[in-house]
Amino acid sequence: MQKSLFSTLAFFVIAGIGAAIAAPLYYDGSPIAAVVVCIVAVAVAAVAASAIRVASAWERAVVLRLGRFRALKGPGLFGIIPIVDTIPYWIDVRVITSSFQAEKTLTRDTVPVDVDAVLFWKVVDPERAALAVADFTSAINWAAQTALRDIIGKTQLADLLEGRDKISADLQRIIDARTEPWGVNVISVEVRDVLIPTGLQDAMSMQAQAERERQARVILGDSERQVAEKFGEAAKTYAHDPVALHLRAMNMLYEGLKHNSTIVLVPSSALETMQLGVGITALTKALAKNGVTDADELVVGNGAPH
Repeated sequence: MQKSLFSTLAFFVIAGIGAAIAAPLYYDGSPIAAVVVCIVAVAVAAVAASAIRVASAWERAVVLRLGRFRALKGPGLFGIIPIVDTIPYWIDVRVITSSFQAEKTLTRDTVPVDVDAVLFWKVVDPERAALAVADFTSAINWAAQTALRDIIGKTQLADLLEGRDKISADLQRIIDARTEPWGVNVISVEVRDVLIPTGLQDAMSMQAQAERERQARVILGDSERQVAEKFGEAAKTYAHDPVALHLRAMNMLYEGLKHNSTIVLVPSSALETMQLGVGITALTKALAKNGVTDADELVVGNGAPH
């Protein structure tokens, strides 16, 4: 748009100058001379308009002279020789993003996946980009897609899902090697998404759930082992300290009667081992003082109340 506006402005300026020169000739009685001047002015204006070009800051013009490469022009104002010079390509040297994907591509372990990725690239040599390949934009997209398919075919599904950074780095290296002869530099490649079949997603979800359950059972078993070890240590302490065992038994009876129930079954052997006969009588009196009713019973041994 900028080129056409500037060329149009040049055309009208030159044509206006020609008209200003032709007007006095026409009024002085030389209409033929005035017409000739107008024709010449219009021709010069048309040539000047076609010769003047303006390139934006991010553009480079590839100029061919009689079919041969002449030069790169831009940015800014420049001129060409009409008819002799042509501009077949205007190359954008900014960073360009291109999305590409691989659909239903088999991984190394024969799992079909859909992978979406984004390519960031820029033209560093406009001459090679214009002359070495017919359509460098389309060629870059095809090179990126084929490289992605090659990477997927050599990668396990687990590595593809977990190692996106490595996949992106490998893609960048491969695509850059393919596009370097075209004057294109690959800045980076980003893998956006990896889609797997729905049935496989369900199976992986079940596998993950089973793994979590297994870990929970392992943790529970380890906890039970630690508890058993602590009980073993406590048993050793009680074995060498009967007083401590007696106090522990009395405390367990007291807590059980106070919080849970009014009937406690205690083996008769425990009475002899822990000497609980006198202790139970004292415990019953203590509970009565704390508000336990008379209907509360303490069943010992085979069920005879004491």
